[in-house]
Amino acid sequence: MSGYKEDKESRLEAFEKMLSAVKDNYQQTEQKMKKLKEEGKEKSATYRQLMGNKLQYQNMLSMYRLYGLMEE
Repeated sequence: MSGYKEDKESRLEAFEKMLSAVKDNYQQTEQKMKKLKEEGKEKSATYRQLMGNKLQYQNMLSMYRLYGLMEE
């Protein structure tokens, strides 16, 4: 991972890359949770960890929306 980006173009590119990663991780987490739920494993440590991750990703996406950095 590279350090701080000085120019606006590089920062925008880094932001877009990060936003894409957050969206992808959110979707993958939801899919894993759905599978575990279907298996009746909602009380497992893995499921609970995924729930924490999902809430973190959800919060990040909400902040992006709040500041007009992505569509509703």
